[in-house]
Amino acid sequence: MADPDAAPARAAPGQDGGLHVLLLGGTGTIGRATAAALVAAGHRVTALVRPGAKYAPPGCALHPGDVADGRALADVFAGAPFDAVMSCLASRTGAPKDAWAIDHAAHSAVLRAALAAGVGRFLLLSAICVQRPLLAFQQAKLAFEAELQAAPLRWTIVRPTAFFKSLSGQVPRVQAGKAFMVFGNGRLTACKPISDRDLARFLARALTDPTADHRILPIGGPGPAITPLDQAAMLGRLTVKPLRIKHVPLALMDTIVTVLAVLGAVSPRLAEKAELARIGRYYATQSMLVWNPRTGQYDADATPEFGMDRLEDHYAALLRGEVDDDRGAHAVW
Repeated sequence: MADPDAAPARAAPGQDGGLHVLLLGGTGTIGRATAAALVAAGHRVTALVRPGAKYAPPGCALHPGDVADGRALADVFAGAPFDAVMSCLASRTGAPKDAWAIDHAAHSAVLRAALAAGVGRFLLLSAICVQRPLLAFQQAKLAFEAELQAAPLRWTIVRPTAFFKSLSGQVPRVQAGKAFMVFGNGRLTACKPISDRDLARFLARALTDPTADHRILPIGGPGPAITPLDQAAMLGRLTVKPLRIKHVPLALMDTIVTVLAVLGAVSPRLAEKAELARIGRYYATQSMLVWNPRTGQYDADATPEFGMDRLEDHYAALLRGEVDDDRGAHAVW
């Protein structure tokens, strides 16, 4: 991939000098950042946006409609022809019903519509956690990834590591004088978190980079890899006061998962809560780094880095109230 400090890559010349891109998931924080990066790179962007959405992606033509609505898809593809589809769309919770409806079925419908309309490029924002699929949403993502790889068009799959917003849930706790919570010894996992802005720039570059065609691209932010204890140390430096750390045994989470799973056999609501607890346990025990199947370990050195934004600077901006705590369903805590 290109040097992050270089000028933005321009699209191959088209009717208006760039690509016409259909953007999915443009109302989320990553989607909005991606819209801005695409526009800055000279592309014309149309975003399929649910009516009444709280946010609108900047610089885009907005097409109202739900990605799960076949008529809305037919309508958007019936308009001006698209050169590419870029999807930042993901299920909100990761619960099985939501995951299979959005991460798989909705994306499959978009792919079929794109192929029927003659679209030649599809870039999918996935997740690095699908390397070790133990959860329903990971299986749903992988099912669509397989469909995309088999499709007769140019495709790229980007698998980012942890997002800044996913690691920000404890900032309010620390501000309130509460302990920073870690599982086990606090070094069970590590990641190279990436900001929305850097990830958006990476996506925009990948769209027109021929070396990205037919590739799965894991990507993290600038290293080194950090553990939960490293995150606590960052907050301790920024708040300039003693930071208490509370170590939570994994056995406690195992007990919660087991109890909810048993109760979920008779209650769909509790079954969904059990899956959410499994998701929490997964992120408490699995690093968001490239997995090396030969060594059976996560490999920080093999995890590519991109961008300049650092998590500690994001924490500082949160503490100063300069950025919103817009974690949504991406909170680990």
